[in-house]
Amino acid sequence: MGKKAGNVVLFPKWKISLEESSLQAMKEKRYEDALEKLDELLSYKVNHYEIIVGKIICLMELNRYNEAQNICEDMLQHKNDDYYHYLHIYLTLLFQTNQYEILMEQVEEELSKGSLPPLLEEQSKELYELSIKMKADVIIGENAEYTEGLRQAIHNENHLEQWGLVEKLRKSKAQPDKHTLSILKEEQIHPVVKTAIFQWLQESAVKDKVHIRKLGLQLKVKPTEVTELKKQNILKETVYHLEEMEQQNPSLMKLLNKILYRYIYVRYPIMPPSEDAGIIAHALIHIGKEYISPENNSITEPDALIASYLKEINLCESLFLSIIDE
Repeated sequence: MGKKAGNVVLFPKWKISLEESSLQAMKEKRYEDALEKLDELLSYKVNHYEIIVGKIICLMELNRYNEAQNICEDMLQHKNDDYYHYLHIYLTLLFQTNQYEILMEQVEEELSKGSLPPLLEEQSKELYELSIKMKADVIIGENAEYTEGLRQAIHNENHLEQWGLVEKLRKSKAQPDKHTLSILKEEQIHPVVKTAIFQWLQESAVKDKVHIRKLGLQLKVKPTEVTELKKQNILKETVYHLEEMEQQNPSLMKLLNKILYRYIYVRYPIMPPSEDAGIIAHALIHIGKEYISPENNSITEPDALIASYLKEINLCESLFLSIIDE
């Protein structure tokens, strides 16, 4: 006797008829019809390997890859006798849908177990090697698009898009071209974008000397010879001068640390002189007092040098937040 679905019984002849008609529909490439019949069989718990694989094939032929992938991943969790059959289908699906990273991780995991059947092991290794090549080709193509997009964003003076594209190029570990190096000295490029570009040059180990202009300042330097942003001495030395503020108001100190970092980020790699750390700290303290008592007219006016840094810090804060949303 068959299984019940509600009050209906699936009789053996009906089951055989559904199986045969679904197979015939697949042979004739009527995948919608085949899928309908396979789903009916599955609703009666007729869920042996051939039925499930038939459904996966129909879904893939109908470009419903996400559904097919979900079924494969679910079946792999069961780890039954058909595990390696589902694994082969799953790896093929991942390759067809350009999911090379997931495919490579799955193959690495399976190879580490050392239990793949010889034929599947060979096929998995071949897919792995092909995925490495295809992934590299995809990255090359994407990087070319990002680079062209960056040039267009510069032409359109779209600073936000420039920063986003530089971050994508950094993440993909693309190698900066000569044009990228040259735009560091162009005045119309946003200072925050220039910082991102310079960090990208550092991560790419660019040894050529580059010319940077920002905030009315300029510097010629090799990116590999510049201390990374978060380790800049001016950050540590300024924080040292703010120790009293940290003890008095830890919450405010947290805010001032953010403002200090944003200031240094926008200026980077053109840093203020180390001997000005105390003056920068005083400017930040003044900002802190204004945050605590914005209406307090008794706040002492800073001297000329502190006022100059105060103005620059506020400018850098605005420039930073105009590009990076925190």
